[in-house]
Amino acid sequence: MTNKITQAEKTSMDDIKRVAWAACNTFRGLIDPAEYKDYILIMLFLKFISDVWKQQLEDNLRDLKGDEVRVMRRMQRERFVMPEGSTFDELYAARDSDNIGERVDIALEAIENTNKAKLGGVFRNVSFNSATKLGETKDRNRRIKNVLEDFAKLDLRPGHVVEDEAIGEAYIYLIERFASEAGKKAGEFYTPLQVSHVLAKLVAPQPGERICDPACGSGSLLIETAYAVGSKDFALFGQEVNGGTHALAKLNMFLHDIDGARIEWGDTLNNPLLVEADQLAVFDVVVANPPFSLKKWGGTEKTEDGKPKPDKFNRWHRGLPPPSTGDWAFITHMVETAKPKLGRVAVVVPHGVLFRGGAEGKIREEMVRENLLDAVIGLPSNLFQSTSIPVAVLVFDRRREKGGARAGTTDVLFIDASRDFKQAKTQNLLEAAHTAKIIDTFKARRDVEKYARVVPLAEIKESGFNLNIPRFVDTFEVETEIDLMTVQVEIEKLEAELVEVKKRMAGFLRELGADA
Repeated sequence: MTNKITQAEKTSMDDIKRVAWAACNTFRGLIDPAEYKDYILIMLFLKFISDVWKQQLEDNLRDLKGDEVRVMRRMQRERFVMPEGSTFDELYAARDSDNIGERVDIALEAIENTNKAKLGGVFRNVSFNSATKLGETKDRNRRIKNVLEDFAKLDLRPGHVVEDEAIGEAYIYLIERFASEAGKKAGEFYTPLQVSHVLAKLVAPQPGERICDPACGSGSLLIETAYAVGSKDFALFGQEVNGGTHALAKLNMFLHDIDGARIEWGDTLNNPLLVEADQLAVFDVVVANPPFSLKKWGGTEKTEDGKPKPDKFNRWHRGLPPPSTGDWAFITHMVETAKPKLGRVAVVVPHGVLFRGGAEGKIREEMVRENLLDAVIGLPSNLFQSTSIPVAVLVFDRRREKGGARAGTTDVLFIDASRDFKQAKTQNLLEAAHTAKIIDTFKARRDVEKYARVVPLAEIKESGFNLNIPRFVDTFEVETEIDLMTVQVEIEKLEAELVEVKKRMAGFLRELGADA
């Protein structure tokens, strides 16, 4: 007799996706997808760590020949610890309890408290015992029981799952699906995968580098950028203002086996927490898809004499971004946290960033004059669930500074990729060929007719530092000349055919006696 698991008996990534998505039916119509995603993703996480813990316990009992004292001592040194009463199986066994919601909350709190370094705060924003969200006791108990029974169908023990990255990839898949259902609220937590892929390739992270996303959402962009390293030799940093989304990011890192990521909860612009020795921490790579044109982002505090209050970290030395629009506040923060002479930055922005005047125009001009701007890339409209507007990617490279490896580069690459996309039912998609074209053109840094152009600094100065892409990339297509005589002949032919059809129709009506 053999204990070997066959491929057919294993859990596939598709199995995980199907079960988790079906579990959403418990909440549909009750609360918004932007909220019920937390319940589903947390339950998936709980099932995963419970199954891993169960497998570790079985393996240790076998290896240590049932010596429970030694087994429990070894279990306390595992990657995480599951306190008694907190496992999925224990909650599933109690699924008919009158207080099952309270039991789940107690279990999650115990897991947090036992694993504070890695999982502290990840469940703080979700309660399975909330009458406001999940209804009165009877309905709440039924819903939680349904979810427990759905996830009980999965076996997520190591060796029982087909793909090595199945859990992490399923988690990102679910975040993407929730973003699609959440509509405009999706902008708070998700960057489309292909957009993340483009940003990651543009900054080209290398082994040993520090990577940061100061508006990291659920962490998918940060993870995609880490994947571009090609090894696990990287350090990840992020900050997220939304507490629930910050928790998703921490869980996302854990499920992708990135325990060392430092993900802070707070407002990056007003209270940056990625600080070292009382200075902003600096990074080799900085990427972000920050909130577009964030109103009331800050910058309104005054000193006693009525002047703008200085930023503790002197981020606004090029000028204070307007309080009504936070785009250049995020961009400036990112550039300031990129390592001098080394750091690369890629940021998704609305097109207004390229040409708006006033304080934003001044900051934009200073960035160009300092030779920091490397590329401006226009993407198609309707790529994001949260907005249908076209967006651009700005690439800054501090290696272009004096003393940097690219100090001799003074031009700016403009790419107009706005017409390259696949039209889907609800939004446009970037396919692999589209992203490859952007990356290949960026790397080659050469002119491509009606697509890309390397623009000298002098020309940008002449434009008044307006970076609007059509100023520099001519995508105009000459329309085919129309032969008016041919068109006239075609019209006359159609009119003659119409007269003949009307005659025949009149004959049919007479035969039917309907011509009166």
